[in-house]
Amino acid sequence: MPRDFTLQKRLILASLGLLVAADIALAAYSWRLASSPHTPKQQLAQERKQLDLLRADIRRAQDIRDKMPKTREDCDKFEHSLKPATFGYSSIATELGAAAGKASLRIDDLTFKQKGIPNRNMDIVDMDATVTGEYTSVVRFLNTLQRSANLYEVDALSVTADSQNRTGNGPVRVVLHMKTYFRSA
Repeated sequence: MPRDFTLQKRLILASLGLLVAADIALAAYSWRLASSPHTPKQQLAQERKQLDLLRADIRRAQDIRDKMPKTREDCDKFEHSLKPATFGYSSIATELGAAAGKASLRIDDLTFKQKGIPNRNMDIVDMDATVTGEYTSVVRFLNTLQRSANLYEVDALSVTADSQNRTGNGPVRVVLHMKTYFRSA
């Protein structure tokens, strides 16, 4: 009797193992069917959608290719509109001084740091300026720079109360970190 029980136990375990293996195989087959299109119509629709996406990519690439000469022309126009580095500093300093005077600000400090742009006919100039005046004057100054024929990028600015007036309603001190561009010599 004990021998029949162990044989019966082994048969039950083997049957159970076969059932689990069949269940796993059916689950994998079911998952594969669920993830792929079921009918040729669905597969055709999916392939048409993929074709439409590829055609849209081709149209965008052709549009970019067609607009490339105009883009190059605009870039060349921009580069030629930049001031040459030989007298650019003095004209920028003069323009900033005039804008500050017009806005009733005082420029306390103005520094330049020039770096060449590789493979381009341009230099990038980092500028740090410290201005002091009323808040509305600072806004007028920034608006003047924004409307300037020269390109100024204001990277960052920090505002503090003027060191001589701590009441909160007097002049402010603004440190500006800006960039502009020059044509290389």
